[in-house]
Amino acid sequence: MPNASPLLGRLVRLEPMCPAHAAGLLRAATEDRSTFAYTYVPADGAAVERYIERARLDAQAHLAITYTVVRTTDGQIVGTSRLRDLEYWHAGVWPPRPGHVSRGAIPDAGQIGSTWLNPRAQRTGINTEVKHLLLSLAFDQWGVHRISLHTDVRNTRSRIAIERLGASFEGIRRAHFLAADGGVRDSAQYSITRDDWPYVHNLLTNRLVACPGSTDHTAPPSPSPSPSRTLPHSGGSGSGTPAG
Repeated sequence: MPNASPLLGRLVRLEPMCPAHAAGLLRAATEDRSTFAYTYVPADGAAVERYIERARLDAQAHLAITYTVVRTTDGQIVGTSRLRDLEYWHAGVWPPRPGHVSRGAIPDAGQIGSTWLNPRAQRTGINTEVKHLLLSLAFDQWGVHRISLHTDVRNTRSRIAIERLGASFEGIRRAHFLAADGGVRDSAQYSITRDDWPYVHNLLTNRLVACPGSTDHTAPPSPSPSPSRTLPHSGGSGSGTPAG
């Protein structure tokens, strides 16, 4: 898998997920589950082991790179995020589809998703830096054309977090897939394209420079969104991590 190496930031270090992370992931996932209503988060040791194995298989199939989020101040594991649903447009088949990978296995598009953070790590600037590191890898190293971000339409917290990244709202995909609570979810879909990346890069860089690492609230406000970035009525409210 290309560039499956640690990504280093000021607040966090992203390490490719491996079995050595199991205990830390379990602690991060079970200490406080109050904000996980709309995001799948493993709930016990066996689920964590399956989660890690799934990440390994997805990497082996060139479908995703899954990172464990490690806080730099104390070395604690606080969650995870991944570049997933990787698309290879020059794999020699049309239309491009999973299982066919282009030479060099460099993706042309993908999605940031399956993000969850321990509540203690939320609203601290960590989510902003995680997304900045993943977007930098995708756009600056891989040269992708698009990164998508999806979330349960009811997950107001997640949708606001995605809006703050500078992503453009594309619409609601109805009956998209199984929801974390067992129902069938509608997904709010967003994207960042290669043309958007300079704006998003500057937005996140400035926010991180202003962030002391203790609170995300001290960051300067982002520019007013264009109409295409207006957050529509979500059809509900609730908690959840800034996830996809």
